[in-house]
This record gives sequence, C-alpha cells and structure tokens, in this order.
Amino acid sequence: MSPVILDVQSFELSPVEREMLQHPLCGGLILFSRNYAEKGQLSALIKDIRRTVKKPFLISVDHEGGRVQRFREGFTRIPAMATIENIDVSQNVQLELAQAMGFCMAYELLQLDIDISFAPVLDLNGVSEVIGSRAFSSEPDQVIRLSGAYIEGMHKAGMKSTGKHFPGHGSVTEDSHIAMPVDQRNFEEIKEQDMRVFQQLIAAKKIDAVMPAHVVYPSVDSKPAGFSAIWIKQILRKQLGFEGVVFSDDLTMQAASIAGSVTDRAEHAIEAGCDMVLVCNSPSQAEKVLDGLSQKKVYSQRWLDLLHKEQYKEVPVKPETQAIYLESVRLINLANEQFS
Repeated sequence: MSPVILDVQSFELSPVEREMLQHPLCGGLILFSRNYAEKGQLSALIKDIRRTVKKPFLISVDHEGGRVQRFREGFTRIPAMATIENIDVSQNVQLELAQAMGFCMAYELLQLDIDISFAPVLDLNGVSEVIGSRAFSSEPDQVIRLSGAYIEGMHKAGMKSTGKHFPGHGSVTEDSHIAMPVDQRNFEEIKEQDMRVFQQLIAAKKIDAVMPAHVVYPSVDSKPAGFSAIWIKQILRKQLGFEGVVFSDDLTMQAASIAGSVTDRAEHAIEAGCDMVLVCNSPSQAEKVLDGLSQKKVYSQRWLDLLHKEQYKEVPVKPETQAIYLESVRLINLANEQFS
C-alpha cells in the first residue's frame, strides 16, 4: 500500500511530478517552504495534488514551531518548544500554552487540507544543536508533561501526532543531515532518559506515529535506529507496545547513506519495520525508489489512520472550534511578545 512519501519543487506541479504522484508506490507528499507563496496558492496546490492522485494520500509538513515552521506569512508564529518552560508563568499556564501551540499549528494546517505535521519533537535538549530549542526541555518529566499537552492540542484540532526522533537524538553533537551520529551511551541510560518519554506517551495513547533517528546506538545495534529491526520491531513495537505508524526520516540524509543506495535504504527501512519512507529534496532519488521497490510486495496500511477525517470535504468550522483557535492565538501572541 503506497509506502513512499516524496516532495515537489515549486508552487505548482510539473508534468513529471504529476506522473510521480500517480505512481502506485507513492502514498504521500511532504511540503516545504519552497512550495508556499501565500495561502491561496498553497490551497490550490493541495487541491491539484488531491485531484491528481485520486486515492487516499497523506499530505504532510514539518511545521513544529520555532525554526522549523515551513509556512510563515499568513500563519501564526509558533514559538520554539524550549520557550515554554522558560516563560514566567505557573505550570498550569505552561500547559495551556503548550496545548494552544499544538492546537493552533494543527488547526491552521487542517484548514488547508494538510493531514499531519511531523510533530512534536520528543528529544531531550542535550548537546545536539540540530535539536536544541526544538526540544521542550532537558528533563524527561518536563518533556512528557509539555509535549503531552501539545499533543492534546493537536488531537483536539483533529490531527494525529508524530513523536520524533526515537529513541532520542539529543545526546549526539553530529547533525544526521550531514554526518553519521553515534550515541555511545549504554542502553539502560537511554531507556531511563530519552526512551522514558516515548514509553510514557505511548502508554498514555498520545503518540499516533513515530519517526526513528538516523543515529547509531552501538550498545543496541550497529545500524541506525531507522534501519534497525531491534529498535523498531523488538523495542518500539514489542517492549513499548507501540501499534501506530512508523515513518523513516529522510532517506537522502547523510546518516542514511550507511544503508547503501537510496533504493537499498528504502528496502532496509521497510524491512526493519517502517510503514512509510521519506525521500526528500532529490527528485532523481525519489524516482529511483519508485522504480526500484517491488510493486508486488504487500505494504503496511497503518498510515491510512493518519488521514484527517474531513479529507476531501468542505466542512464549515464550528463556532466553538473557532473560539478555541482565537484563544490559542491570543496565548501564543502573548508568549511571542515576552520573548521578542
């Protein structure tokens, strides 16, 4: 069932991109800043994508907040997650802000028929600069508390959550986009710190999807977590009891090259337990994956659960939902003022 997520290069679809989106193995698309000029244009692009594919199709984006927010003009500016615990208010107000951020982010995307944002980041804020302020905190209990509220906001808006980067990317200095990070800690330390966040949120039924890290944890496996059946099938699925969707991180990242050609990477990720694989920022690589993966194999259908319920429909916004949205924007603007 169509395990490949790819991207497009501009504000409109090219003939070649239409053909790729119609490929039987293409099940989704991830949007980037290069696809956005203004809301009317983005809405037209998404409608064109839906008309082109004529099948259940997952439209996604990285729009978590802070420095990773693909659409800026015309959207509420979501603060970085790390700002929440630093705001000078009570813990209850921190939770209200976290929930408001999750709700607002999800609501604004859903209005444009975008199914999911790959959020939230559940990594601990340790030594990783690529994570940094994207993380809620350096303390596991704080991450659990604040990310849980953020997810509640997403769910209230109607969007499923994606926890990343399992089992934790915060304790390596290398950026997996350009290097191969190796986390030398023993499994018990990873389990008690980073993994505890995933474990508790999974137990609370808050995480709908997981994205493993392109990080090697030698105490467990020589393969990066995203290509490791030990991490995905044994630890995530069996030990933590996770039943949702597993996405690979982008297979064109440098840390993914350890798994061979881009087609090999896709095959290894799927064999390890990923339900869908992302191939971003390289149309030629995406084409190789579509051509190289078997069309005879039966692929996972778990990702169908992530499609938002009102997909393909023009549904009026309920007054109470609009009221929650306006209050969420108010809280977020107050936070932005405090940190401006």
